[in-house]
Parts: sequence; structure tokens; C-alpha cells
Amino acid sequence: MDKKTVSFKWKNYRVKEQNRHRIMTLSHAEFIRRFLLHVLPSGFHRIRHYGLTANTGRKKNLGKARQLLNVNEPIIPFDKALSSEAKSHEPTPTFVCPCCGAGMIVTDVLLHLYLPRAPPLLLN
Repeated sequence: MDKKTVSFKWKNYRVKEQNRHRIMTLSHAEFIRRFLLHVLPSGFHRIRHYGLTANTGRKKNLGKARQLLNVNEPIIPFDKALSSEAKSHEPTPTFVCPCCGAGMIVTDVLLHLYLPRAPPLLLN
């Protein structure tokens, strides 16, 4: 880094040779702009699982993959199956106290005073 530019090493995955590492030099503003493209806004969560292991179709997709690979579904021991059934009948608290871990009871729900803002209108 100097007064006007930032240089950094990056890996070019399109090149299949030994010298895949390159050095890029950018202005400070361009470096910060590119860096901030990787920062998520507050309130957003990074999604790490997609494809076969995505939550929306995991059971169906993994079942189809097992069928195509001719692999049997794993067998759960009888003891664990019983313990998981027993747990499913017990109500689990939705909200848990961060201090003691006890279940919290919802006594009132406060509505927002203001509705979420709409996106700004684009003037042509």
C-alpha cells in the first residue's frame, strides 16, 4: 500500500498453470468498493448450504441421490428412535432466557409503530 494505491495477491482460477497467483493494484476507493461487495448488510445471514443439502428439499434430494447411487438409507438404532419420539412429544420453549436457560413465557406482543419503509422511487 502506498499513498495512492493498494496492491494485493490473488489467485486466478481460470488459469490451469503453476503461476496462477497474480498481483493486482487498485486505487484506495476501488479497493474499498470491491472489498465492501463481500460484506453483508446487518440483518442478513450468509447461506452456506445449497443444492442437495439445502433445507427446502434436503430429504427429497438426498433420497433421490441415495436411489441413484444404490445406497441404502442409514438405519437408526431403536434406542435413539425411541428417545427422539419421546422428545417430540415434550413442548420445547420458543424463547429461552440467555442467563439461566429456562423457558420464557410470552405475555404480550408489541406491534411496530412504523411500517417498514418502501424502496425509494426512481425518477426517470
